[in-house]
This record gives sequence, C-alpha cells and structure tokens, in this order.
Amino acid sequence: MNQFLKRTLNKFALPIFTLIVASACDKDMSVMLDNSATSNVGVSAVDSFTVHTSTVQLDNMPSSATGAILVGKAVIPNLGSVQSTSYFRLGFTSFTNDIPTTAVFDSLNLVLKPSTSRYYYGDTTKVQKFSVHKISEPLETTTLTGGIQNTAIPIYVTGPSIFSKRKFTYETSELGALSFTPHIRAIDSLDIKLNSGIGKEIFDMIQANDIKVASNENFQEYFNGLALVPDKNNSAVIALSDTLQFKINYSYTGTDGFKKTGAKVLVITQRDFQYNNISYDRTGTAFESLSLTNKEVKTSATGGVTFVQSGAGVVAKLSFPSLKDFILDETVSVNKAELVIETSTPSMNTMYPIPGSLMLFVADHDGIPVSYITAAYGSGIQQAGFKAGNQTGRNGTYTFNLISYLKTLKSTSTYDDKTLYLSTVTPGLFSTFNTAVIATEQAKPKIKLNILYTKFK
Repeated sequence: MNQFLKRTLNKFALPIFTLIVASACDKDMSVMLDNSATSNVGVSAVDSFTVHTSTVQLDNMPSSATGAILVGKAVIPNLGSVQSTSYFRLGFTSFTNDIPTTAVFDSLNLVLKPSTSRYYYGDTTKVQKFSVHKISEPLETTTLTGGIQNTAIPIYVTGPSIFSKRKFTYETSELGALSFTPHIRAIDSLDIKLNSGIGKEIFDMIQANDIKVASNENFQEYFNGLALVPDKNNSAVIALSDTLQFKINYSYTGTDGFKKTGAKVLVITQRDFQYNNISYDRTGTAFESLSLTNKEVKTSATGGVTFVQSGAGVVAKLSFPSLKDFILDETVSVNKAELVIETSTPSMNTMYPIPGSLMLFVADHDGIPVSYITAAYGSGIQQAGFKAGNQTGRNGTYTFNLISYLKTLKSTSTYDDKTLYLSTVTPGLFSTFNTAVIATEQAKPKIKLNILYTKFK
C-alpha cells in the first residue's frame, strides 16, 4: 500500500478517486471524482487549484569541456534564432623537434570531424560557412561565488568554467574559411586551409627551438587559440568533435632521394579551455523581451506558449500555489501523482530535435536552480523520457512521477517559496540546442498534474 495512505481501510471497499489538475497560466483547476461513495468516505469538489507558468532565461550556463564544438546558426519558427561560436586553445603533444633539418614549410590546415553523435540542429540542406579567426586575448575560466548578496550558485555549476554568455575578442581578418553542404551522416571530416603566414611562423620557431614552443604555457602566451565563427546566413548548428587537428605541413627529401611529407600536429590539450559562446535573437517573436536582463516572461503574454531549450538555457517555470493546502488536508491520502507535459511536436524525427528526456529543477526565491526532483524511489535525477505521439493529433508527452515530491511537500518546508523549472537534462543541456515547445489548448499550456487520492470523512 502506498506510503501516503496513512489510514487503515476497514472491511468496506473504498473507491479510488482521481484528481486531474489541468495546468495553464492562472487557470483554475478542477477535480473529477468517481461517483461512488460509502458511509465513511466524504466526497468534495476542489476547484481552487491554479498553476502559474512562464518562460525563464537561465544564467551562467557552463559551456566548457563538453566535448562538443558547436558551430552554426539556426532559425526556429516563432522562437527566433540561436547561434554558437566555438573557442579553443591549442597545444603540442610532444616538444621533441622531429622535423628534418632540410624540411620546408608547405601549408597549414585545420581538420575537424563530426561528433560521434553526428548531432545537428536546423536545416542542413543549405550551404553552411565557417570562418577561422585568431583569438586576440587569453581564454580564462570563471569561478562563481555567492556575491555581496550571498546568492546561491546554480546546482549545475560545479566548479570553474567558461560560461556560454562569455565573449572573447578575435581578429576580424579570417585565417581561413570553408563553405559546404553538411551531409552530417556522411561527412568524414572538414578540412579548412589556413593562412600560411602563421603556419610558417610556427614552423620556423619549432625548427629554431624557440622558447615560445618549449612548453604549452609559453606557446599559449604567444598564440591564444582559435575561434570558429558561423556565417550570419547559416541555417544549421553542427556539433564537431573536440579531437581536431591543427596541422603544420612540411616536405623534405628522404635519404632514398624521394620527396616525403610530414606534419607537426597541435590539438586541444586542455578541454577546460574549449567552450561555445551561445547567443540568441528573439526579435519579432512573443519572447523578444526574454533575456539575461529580463529573465521571465509569463505565458499570459505569449498566448500560452512556453518552451524549453538546451544551450540557450530556456526553461518553463511551474508553480502550484494551492497544492500544499490540498496535500496538508488530513482527510486526504495521495496514492499517485503524475505531471504530464504535452509537446506540439509528436515525434523526434525533425530538423529541430526535441529533448529525449526532461527534468525538473527546484529554483529558490531568486529564481536560481538549487536542486532537482529526484527519482520517485531513489536519489538520482528523475528524467521523464519522451513518449511519441502520432500524426493524427496525439501529442508527444513527458511524464514525471511526483509522489516523492508531494511527500516532501507535505512533511517539510523544503519546497516552501520554491518553484519548478522544466528543463532539458545534462549533459545535453549544455551541448545541444534541443527544443521542446509545450502544446497549447485555448491559449493555455497543456500541462496536467494528475493526482490519485483517497478522501476520508
């Protein structure tokens, strides 16, 4: 028997009742009950529940060491555009000068490979363009503190990082560029030819055993790194592997008299210094005002529409102001509680991928995520997997088991003055742009809290 059922049922069979809380911004909730009652069960209607919903912009999204170099731009209908520029340091894996003394510099190129997931977001049928630029200031991580007001640090920030909002300057002139049609499932690698001047300079330093190439620390003082910048007309964001190669190519005559080629290869040696700068432009949409300076837009201002989006850090805020009063009713014993989220996309087969799973952050009074809803009978993060709908009108859904949440809500003050943030899950939260738009009905989000309970006289 469920742990919330505190009373012992007597010899009479008690009926089970269902409370369905249909959620939307400032929408009154209703309770639908079975019509059978016994002498020791009282039935009453509750219609005072409301759910407040809004769309929230998260701050301080960690973006370094995700393993994904995100580059590109995509325009999402009714939501605006997202864009990612990737920055990274380069380093030597060996400081041995193994270049033959007779070698001559040939060329410099940057070799990129798609991520193992072959991830993309947007329209890949069009030509995309990337340009490579030399960073003009050192990359550095940031350590968050509570600040003078001792505000909380988001639970997803676990140490020093480079956050996605951070921008570092880079030279306006490009070292190289590449235009291509991203058949992402078939591409083996992308090869970008770079300016030979910088390649020849590094080549000469290696041959001369220059102090600048004696260690990665020295080299990074001389060469801050590279930025991969998408063209403003791009239509897709592509994930590339961080196992790239910066190749200084040379040729020489071997002892056998034949011409031979070789390369000194630099790679990303410090993953903490590879990150993605993520920006967005919501001009002309219902979410135009949503930003880091205006972090919340109520669904009453967006026609009931709300969404969650990875990378850009958008979550849907949910609060149930009357729920605790219902839970504290001593005549009520809850048997089951499910939060059901319907999406406007019935399947995952789309150029704009939706999250495979969602989670629920718990945000404090400052709107900072400080914890998360755990699995119903465990301590790990509860993840609600996507259940596909169909093309005949049934929406896709995400379903959370909130029985443990309600138990805590009833027994402690842990969730007092807290709200829930519907979010994509990590690590995709920081390394993809997956987006779920919540379905609407009569200009209200289709979010339901279904509670199965027994009520006693």
